[in-house]
Amino acid sequence: MAYRTLVNTGQLEKHLSSWRLFDCRHDLGKPQLGEQQYREAHIPGALFAHLDRDLSAPKTGANGRHPLPDRGAFIAWLGQQGLKPGDQVVCYDGGSGAMAARLWWMLRWVGHEAVAVLDGGLAKWLQEGRPTTPEVPRFAHSSYPVRPPAARAVDVNALESRTEELLLLDARAPARFRGEQEPIDPVAGRIPGAKNRFSNDNLGAQGIFKKPQLLRDEFRAVLGDRAPEEVVSYCGSGVAACHNLLAMELAGLRGGRLYAGSWSEWIADPARPREKG
Repeated sequence: MAYRTLVNTGQLEKHLSSWRLFDCRHDLGKPQLGEQQYREAHIPGALFAHLDRDLSAPKTGANGRHPLPDRGAFIAWLGQQGLKPGDQVVCYDGGSGAMAARLWWMLRWVGHEAVAVLDGGLAKWLQEGRPTTPEVPRFAHSSYPVRPPAARAVDVNALESRTEELLLLDARAPARFRGEQEPIDPVAGRIPGAKNRFSNDNLGAQGIFKKPQLLRDEFRAVLGDRAPEEVVSYCGSGVAACHNLLAMELAGLRGGRLYAGSWSEWIADPARPREKG
């Protein structure tokens, strides 16, 4: 059985010897902290995936803070990690799951559908006293094949020409969405016409995801009768947006797309419209 959205800590511990794990811990203010923490202790069998180095392309100043890498470059990286098309992958991080969801989405973007996020993440794993290790595993390099995508992205050019056809869903905190504060990017506000679904609202007690029906009801309250395929998820830099896409998938609202450049790319061109309030 392939897991495509979430796995719980008990399921993961049962399959530690056969599943492939990636530790995605990252601190936006201290970009090397996640890897440092990984080297101190991580779930056995996990390799580290660095948001800036492994899951993003180089920044140009005009393509956002975490631009998507070239698909071919990412597929080559998967081969360097020894990943095979039949592997069940589990991604986790130390927080809400947004960093893990970025890798979850990217794997689906290159056609790897047997990928799930650890519900509750490392925090729940540690709280339950489950094992960790400082040992970095080694896997023989593989040649990961090019396959059709199971998740799709929208670039800024397509977005600019189709804003009326699409429903933009902003995953940032409400105060950032309204433009009342902006702790990361140089300009506050949102893309005109966007609606807000704060990604942290996907979680309930213990930092685990809400039940699928509740998620479905909450997303429907924001999306109205729009088809999931018309939804484009964005945030500050294309990370928390993936958390919303994972929650939508869990809720059975499949087919939403990612605008990875997000607000940080949108504001790089002062001619693009902005909205507040």
